[in-house]
Amino acid sequence: MAIGYAIAGIICCILIIAIPFGIASFRIANYALWPFGRTIVRRADAGAASALGNVIWVIVAGVWLAIGHVFTGVLLCLTIVGIPLGVANFKMVPISLVPLGREIVSIGGRYPT
Repeated sequence: MAIGYAIAGIICCILIIAIPFGIASFRIANYALWPFGRTIVRRADAGAASALGNVIWVIVAGVWLAIGHVFTGVLLCLTIVGIPLGVANFKMVPISLVPLGREIVSIGGRYPT
């Protein structure tokens, strides 16, 4: 999933008008590589532009990404070893739906953001 987000970020950055979506894709790719010890919080300075961008994101890609994370999470939870990764996939559903105006922060300062 992280590779897919990174490729989408590169494509979005090539299309100049989609750079905010590319930056969000790179953030999600980083979070997909290591979601443990980190969480998602709403940014206080996010405004109407983030809301409009999130509407566009949900229509274009957000729903499909969320379905992908739920499906992958269910498949991973079928095995004992995959349960932590399945839970991590379920944890990624909110940021895959609406990534703009969100920030990924460390829980307890143990892992870098």
